[in-house]
Amino acid sequence: MKNIKAIIFDAYGTLFDVNSAAEKCKDKIGDKWEGFANFWRTTQLEYTWLRSLMKRHKDFWQITEDSLEKSMKVFSIDMSMKNDLLNLYKILSPYPEVKNVLENLKKKKYKLAILSNGTPALLDELVQSNHLKDLFDDLFSVESVKVYKPDSKVYDLPLKKYKIKPPEVTFLSANTWDVSGAGNFGYNSVWVNRNNAVFDNLDFKPKKEVNNLTHLLELI
Repeated sequence: MKNIKAIIFDAYGTLFDVNSAAEKCKDKIGDKWEGFANFWRTTQLEYTWLRSLMKRHKDFWQITEDSLEKSMKVFSIDMSMKNDLLNLYKILSPYPEVKNVLENLKKKKYKLAILSNGTPALLDELVQSNHLKDLFDDLFSVESVKVYKPDSKVYDLPLKKYKIKPPEVTFLSANTWDVSGAGNFGYNSVWVNRNNAVFDNLDFKPKKEVNNLTHLLELI
């Protein structure tokens, strides 16, 4: 990948472990915590896509709460835990290599940014709580266009800010639909395949595939 000017990251599942909120409550939730966490995440994403299609936008924090309520009912988890889980979601844990990778990329003078479904307030708290704020130039949120990924209006946000073209962007996500959306928009999309998953059949293949972000340093 040559002539790259900006490196853009998805947040949830790419930089930050979306299961970490439920994992921190696993003593109370029990053995079903991981299944519950995966169901919560899947429902959350489904709600973003459905609301985009229906043109009935709610921000990501509201969707996170709505999807949590359904998930807790499905898994028979006491509703008294709801606030604890929501508060933990605001401060999800980053993956172990994240800070080191960002520090190394920062030295190379790339524009570094997050492009996420999360609200500006959520993203700000997420990077602040994990001491990563100073490593990013921008935190781009879908709230400025009121539609969720993979709508092309979302991927256009960094281009407008940086006055660059899609081939000058490397975009990283752990979500195959996000990789496909960004790649079809023209980004150099890299799939962060942490769990040895199978890529979706969406008429797009990522430029590169890595199993953690450390390998990005070998590509740039």
